[in-house]
Amino acid sequence: MEPNLNQERQQAHALLDMLPAEKLNAVRSLLEVMVDPVSRALANAPVDDEPITEEEERAIAQAREWLKHNPGIPFEQVVAELGFTMEEVKNYQDPS
Repeated sequence: MEPNLNQERQQAHALLDMLPAEKLNAVRSLLEVMVDPVSRALANAPVDDEPITEEEERAIAQAREWLKHNPGIPFEQVVAELGFTMEEVKNYQDPS
């Protein structure tokens, strides 16, 4: 026999109403991850524990030094230089 969904929701709401404020935030965060597939994927993604190479360290240092003397490049400008429009970027759908 399938559980009554409305009854399940009512029970869940009743339990939420009984939680102290400090625990409610944790439950809300958990529910967000459960409902949002992107958040769930990020939460389940492995930690990037690959060490940064000397070459990467040098590239980061060069980029930081460049930014000390130059303004950053606006995202819209980068998009335009690559031949795209912001509308295309906003409406992009992953083909997979």
